[in-house]
Amino acid sequence: MRLPVTRTQVLGYRRTVSALDGRLAPGPSSVRRAAAAGLKDSVPRAAVLSLHARLDGVGPRAWAEPPLVQVWGPGYAVHAVARDDVAVFTLGRLPRDATGLERAVDMADRLVDALGEDELDYADAARPLGVHPNALRYAAPTGRILLRWDGAHRPTVRAAPAPDVDPADARRELLRRYLHVLGPGTAEGYASWAGVRPSEARATFGELAEELVAVGTPAGDAWALASDEDALRAGAASPQGPGARLLPSGDTYTLLQGADRELLVPDADRRALLWTPRVWPGAVLLGGEVVGTWRRAEHRVVVEAWSPLDGDARDAVEREAAALPLDLGRPTTVTWAGPSA
Repeated sequence: MRLPVTRTQVLGYRRTVSALDGRLAPGPSSVRRAAAAGLKDSVPRAAVLSLHARLDGVGPRAWAEPPLVQVWGPGYAVHAVARDDVAVFTLGRLPRDATGLERAVDMADRLVDALGEDELDYADAARPLGVHPNALRYAAPTGRILLRWDGAHRPTVRAAPAPDVDPADARRELLRRYLHVLGPGTAEGYASWAGVRPSEARATFGELAEELVAVGTPAGDAWALASDEDALRAGAASPQGPGARLLPSGDTYTLLQGADRELLVPDADRRALLWTPRVWPGAVLLGGEVVGTWRRAEHRVVVEAWSPLDGDARDAVEREAAALPLDLGRPTTVTWAGPSA
């Protein structure tokens, strides 16, 4: 029998788990919670802005500070993850098939030999291997390669000891993170998010079957962790927190595909504005709902509201923009577009 849950319950649950209804106190444990499903950082400093949406006291260099390190994580995109979670976000995506596994291990062996004790620009590291720098990403699921990308220069890569974790355990834990933070979810949604084959996603779901509960959502049938059932039921009572949040492009809360997008943004025209064919804009979260998009060029932030916002709402968004930890050397300015312009 499936547990029926409403849109309000699902979104309330996700906001609570993601600390988007009230910022957490500063500290490593709060950073680990905020990064439980990884912090996508493929748009410069997105990880910092995702942290800022969830924690107090986030500085502009939080992406480079403990407990975070950077890896090519889900979808081979740059992610900031807790150092203790490197195995989850790397080995958790290690291919099961012989061809994919051989490619990952071979690339890691060659790259580790080329790097030695050095940290190299990824183009310089790729040159002696005779491959395009982007091909180095295939080594990432072994957990033996870490990277560093400051958003302004090319990434650098360095070798790391192989994690002492069974890949099967890492796969199951990565699925748990997905279901806990983005759930309820499906094998298809997980495959898209993690960047693994649908057959691999289904296999991992099967291995985790005893920990799951069937859920019926307005977006369709899905699965949740049984340990999250009570929190999911309570999602309707989740507070919607004061102020606004400017979620960056690729933030976990919007990193959705298919019917899950319909749950977050019911209007099809508005979905097209948030999930564009190219680089996504950020999402403006206000009162528990996505109410518009935003983009930034240096200190200038352009906010496009999808419907008229009152003065208090506009003030909340402008205060949030002014507080973004970007170290730009000048105050952030907000320009309004759309109905609130």
